[in-house]
Amino acid sequence: MSDSKTSATLRYTLMRLGIFAGCFFLLWGLVYLRVLPRGLGDSNLLWVLVLAIVISAPLSFVLLRKQRDAMSQQIVTKVDRAKSRLEANRSQEDSALQ
Repeated sequence: MSDSKTSATLRYTLMRLGIFAGCFFLLWGLVYLRVLPRGLGDSNLLWVLVLAIVISAPLSFVLLRKQRDAMSQQIVTKVDRAKSRLEANRSQEDSALQ
């Protein structure tokens, strides 16, 4: 089950980066074709990066809802298991001290 946790997190992260990269290259192409305005002087790359972040964030929020929910559920399960192990260790220590 540990592999599925890693793969869910990795899958979500890669999909999020993919959406950002897609937005970045699409915007870069639109700026290159002069559909969108160029940045001031040498700030063209910064302009495209900021615009890609602004556009990809809400897209990721909507498009990756299922993956985000699956990833968060796996994280909650892992935290709950860690809490139960910690509680078991505490009870063993308490019984050993008595």
